[in-house]
Amino acid sequence: MFLQELSPNDQGRVTGYSKGTSDYRRRLLALGVTPGVLFQVTRVAPLGDPIEIRVRGSSISVRKEEARILMVEKMDANSPNVE
Repeated sequence: MFLQELSPNDQGRVTGYSKGTSDYRRRLLALGVTPGVLFQVTRVAPLGDPIEIRVRGSSISVRKEEARILMVEKMDANSPNVE
């Protein structure tokens, strides 16, 4: 599953990145979007671009094209809350 498949208020966990995305992957890693980290989708623009996520106490906007490289798993309602 990829980030752009989630809706506002959905929570997820980063599972990895698509191959061939080293430049953008480095940028996300520097922002704290590392494999295993929990996040919450806070907003999605009307046309789906950008997507805002809350991760490690910060809000990050991700363009739709870039969201296609971020692999995630959706967490259920019983999962721990994102900070």
